[in-house]
Amino acid sequence: MHETVIKEELNRLIDCALAEDIGGGDVTTLWTIPNDAATSGRFTSRTAGRIAGLEAARLTFERLDMTMRFQAEVRDGDRIEAGRVFAEIDGATRSVLTGERTALNFLRHLSGIASLTDQYVGAVAGTGVRIVDTRKTTPGFRMLEKEAVRAGGGDNHRFGLFDMVLIKDNHIAAAGSITAAVNRCRRNMTGQQNVLKIEVEAETLDQVREAAGLEVDRIMLDNMLPDTMRTAVAQVREASTGHGHIELEASGAIMLEHVRGIAETGVDLISIGALTHSAPALDVSLEIT
Repeated sequence: MHETVIKEELNRLIDCALAEDIGGGDVTTLWTIPNDAATSGRFTSRTAGRIAGLEAARLTFERLDMTMRFQAEVRDGDRIEAGRVFAEIDGATRSVLTGERTALNFLRHLSGIASLTDQYVGAVAGTGVRIVDTRKTTPGFRMLEKEAVRAGGGDNHRFGLFDMVLIKDNHIAAAGSITAAVNRCRRNMTGQQNVLKIEVEAETLDQVREAAGLEVDRIMLDNMLPDTMRTAVAQVREASTGHGHIELEASGAIMLEHVRGIAETGVDLISIGALTHSAPALDVSLEIT
């Protein structure tokens, strides 16, 4: 996505968040803080983790007051220790206090995603397996949440319904079979300039064999036990001999304590919905100095 488009979307999201919080006015700040007061503040984290969302925080204050100075001491994706000052803010006290919660909401949520992703990536280190996200994101926040996954060392799955074919169980049921669904997709892509990759969700070894025989680009092994995954990997590798490499994706409520064992089955990537829908927030705060 083009950088200008990303910034425009981010500004729209920030404007929505600020409007939701401020409403008719920040009455507490307006009634307690003189208009000409200025202040400085420091952003710290009470726990160690990976930082993400710095640009969202900076733009939050700029949308309120272009004279604000937000200075980050780290970059998105950097690891910080507990107590580390990672950014500073200077400017009108009213603007600092009014934007504080919105900026912290972005930082806490996105840093939490980056930190959880970092844990999963660390757990599979050395296996060559990629940790990827899913579409299980907060409505409106997908762009930021997927950027936070990358900041944590993970990779992105498809962004939405438009940039990859993913034939899931309900598509298979509605189309009649994996073969029927795949063939229809290929017919519809014939002659198109933008040829999309095709992934098929498989819940059984029979479905794995059917998808492999169609030489799709990727097969999702959904909610399979590790031993079944190993068998699936062996079958696909044998079936794809002489053809292009078929990627294998493990998916289905994979917990951190189990992800290493899943990676060792021989899959290429593991998709984790929890990265974006269940990541605990990093305990970030702003202290006025």
